[in-house]
Amino acid sequence: MATVELRFSALPEHVRTARLVAAAVARRAGVDEAVLDEVRLAVGEACTRAVGLHQGAGISAPVRVSLIEEEKLFSIEVGDEAPHTVPGDNPGAHDGADGVDAETEEDEMGLAVISGLVDDVEVTAGENGGLIRMSWPTTPPAALVP
Repeated sequence: MATVELRFSALPEHVRTARLVAAAVARRAGVDEAVLDEVRLAVGEACTRAVGLHQGAGISAPVRVSLIEEEKLFSIEVGDEAPHTVPGDNPGAHDGADGVDAETEEDEMGLAVISGLVDDVEVTAGENGGLIRMSWPTTPPAALVP
């Protein structure tokens, strides 16, 4: 299992770099060319979400991206360190008083976009941060013919 790790400051201008690196590693891992645009878009959405969460919470820690190549699977994990509340735990979160409602809607929209792009996606979140894990099947490289 090969892993490439990327950490970047929570700034929007670094999301493009994460997208490019993810697409390059996915291609090398054997992800189908037709799916690479989906990989780029999903990683961009996940990283943009993490950057927004970090900036909104005033967190200076970097956003973490792990690109994991397994035997027949390529996975990308995007992690943040922003505290997440479980829906229903914060009754005032949807009152719109301080823009929290808009932030929650934007977060949910980002997750919906990712779910639409990736068949195998898992989202975990807690008070110490969150993680989005996305996976795509890979095709082993064709054997070289002498």
